[in-house]
Amino acid sequence: MSSLPDWLIALISIVIPGFGSPDVSAYNGYVEADYVYVAPSAVGRIVQMGVDEGEMVGAGDVLFRIDASHQKAALRAATAQVAVAQANLDNLSTGSRTAEIDVIRATLDQARADQRLAQSTLDRSEQLLASGSVSKARVDADQTMVLSANARVAQLEAQLQVAELPARDAQRIAAEASHEAALAQLDDARSALADREVIAPVGGLIDRVFYEEGEVVGAAAPVMSILPPDALKALFFVPEAHRASVQPGEVFDVTCNGCPANLTARVTRLATTPQYTPPIIYSREERARLVFRAEAVLENADGVLPGQPLTLSPRQ
Repeated sequence: MSSLPDWLIALISIVIPGFGSPDVSAYNGYVEADYVYVAPSAVGRIVQMGVDEGEMVGAGDVLFRIDASHQKAALRAATAQVAVAQANLDNLSTGSRTAEIDVIRATLDQARADQRLAQSTLDRSEQLLASGSVSKARVDADQTMVLSANARVAQLEAQLQVAELPARDAQRIAAEASHEAALAQLDDARSALADREVIAPVGGLIDRVFYEEGEVVGAAAPVMSILPPDALKALFFVPEAHRASVQPGEVFDVTCNGCPANLTARVTRLATTPQYTPPIIYSREERARLVFRAEAVLENADGVLPGQPLTLSPRQ
């Protein structure tokens, strides 16, 4: 191709775009950053902003706080509900209270004393009946008193046994379920309160703050953006003729104004669909204007800023 005169190459290139174009040894691109956007999980008013733009933060640092008055009240209510459920469960598991059982036992002791007295009275009446000192009606009445005393004792013994037993299985299962539900509500209230304090998911530079203290922010609405130290990548465009020669994992040398001397970029993604500027149709003559977007993670990128122009050259 170099044997052709320059004027002939220029003439042919007008008729056939891309003819005689030299091989591309470098690709132009720019720096793009993958920001982390921090947002609350629920709507609320910002009551404290803990960081400013340009400040460095670490993972776990408090970034801002949302008004938590409602969540604190809900936590107190959930804590009280757990206490009520626990008391009901304890009551069903242990039976009646000690004072109630003591009353039943005292009444049973009195009934047993009445039972002994009634039996003693019946024994005397039967002896006197044999000697003719009392009537048969008196003996029958004393026998009725004994039967009544026996029934009273049996009733109180049954009450004492029931009072000392725990609740039935169904009641106990229901109380345990209520207790578990109360504990779940308590966990939910604690989580909702903790969510009002938003912490940094990653460390990095606070790039932008979109809200001011006192403003109301919606759920999932970004309040600020963080630029992690390893979130920079190079975006560049590969001509169609070089598409097959660039592979993911390939390392390029990178140069730019003010960049470190050892700056490199490793290709992580190469688009499968082309881009056009301006839009044109597929044809053999127009392939030279066909490019593919590529991404490469920057390595040793100290001092490199988002938006900065780059030149990427294949490593020799």
